[in-house]
Amino acid sequence: MNKIRTETERLVIRFLEEGDYSSWLTQYENRLPSQHKYDQGKLDMSICTKEWFRDLVTKHQQMAEDDKVYVFGVFRKEDNTHIGFIDFSTIMREEFQWARFGYTIHNQFWRKGYGKEAVKAALDLAFKKLHYHRIEAHINLDNIASIKLAESVGMVYECTRKGFIFEDDKWTDHLVYFINAK
Repeated sequence: MNKIRTETERLVIRFLEEGDYSSWLTQYENRLPSQHKYDQGKLDMSICTKEWFRDLVTKHQQMAEDDKVYVFGVFRKEDNTHIGFIDFSTIMREEFQWARFGYTIHNQFWRKGYGKEAVKAALDLAFKKLHYHRIEAHINLDNIASIKLAESVGMVYECTRKGFIFEDDKWTDHLVYFINAK
């Protein structure tokens, strides 16, 4: 599993390792206050001990081995700083090879092009190393930043799924953007 990784000019996208704890925790603690409703901003990290993180890494490894969810840390290449994560959740394999994905860059690293760079590289990794054929992003109707990012990497709007995801104690509509392997 540790061979599933990719690099760009500025970034490394790979599974978390136990040795990432300090950088991971520091960057969560350094998050800025929430910038908009889809940005969690500062989080309470008090439960995130080294042992907790070790369990998280183990959980991520098991989910990847089970081909359920692949969670990749996004690291700045120059100093190994954790700047965010990208995840792929297998929806169906067999003749579909279909997954959903999500992306988060810590808000203190916004407006530097890291999101687009990381997502483009991660999609390539998903097609070439995880062997998905179709990747979908499920985006809230008013999440303009996420819509722009999806479009900037070649994802195409397919539809609006009504009452699709249960969040904030109600079923919400989501835009579906997709991209297929070439």
